[in-house]
Amino acid sequence: MSELVVGVIGSGNIGKGVAQLATAAGLETVVANSRGPASLVALIAQLGGRATADTVERAIERADVVVLAIPFGAVGDLPAGVLAGKVVVDATNYYPGRDGHVAALDDGGLTSSEYLASHLPGVLLVKGLNNIDFVRLPQLGRPAGSPERTALPIAGDGLDAKVRVIEFLDVIGFDALDLGGLAEGRRSQPGSPIYVTPYSRPADPDVEDPTQRFLTAVPVPVPLAQAQALTVNA
Repeated sequence: MSELVVGVIGSGNIGKGVAQLATAAGLETVVANSRGPASLVALIAQLGGRATADTVERAIERADVVVLAIPFGAVGDLPAGVLAGKVVVDATNYYPGRDGHVAALDDGGLTSSEYLASHLPGVLLVKGLNNIDFVRLPQLGRPAGSPERTALPIAGDGLDAKVRVIEFLDVIGFDALDLGGLAEGRRSQPGSPIYVTPYSRPADPDVEDPTQRFLTAVPVPVPLAQAQALTVNA
């Protein structure tokens, strides 16, 4: 697994967190965004020698596992042909107020990942890394066997792709809870019991500013058994 190349598409907060975890675990990590490699010079310097910047297309081509860490509304800009055949972790979330309304998602007929998969034929899509906030993501990674090991849910239709993603999560410090097929990703979408809230508690509940409460919240490990309990009836 140490030879795994990770492609992180998106250099926002989640993308940075994934890249930090991957490089810290010794994985070669290629970061790309819509603005091009020149915009990533500072981030690559922070990440160290295991990280490089590239175009979106080249990052996907080079990667064994691709992590989509972009706004859901930007998925239409992805190079579908280049992604075909790739194991892709869908860390996106659908927020109608930000992304615009999609009728098939608003009526609950599809999960956001099923919708995405329908527009990316041939992609080996696995929902994951979407239910933890960007502050706690890099804070909660722990080695295998740690009593503070946290579990993150995944969902996907392809067994081989899920096995690869489970291995990837293990290397960067997390257990994986396999929810089942891609449709079961609804159990980790925004509004579900395991979405964001369980992974932190306010450092000072008397702080009135919501941004400060969020940024200073204490990371809380969510072990596998707790993750199962949070998703079983979601």
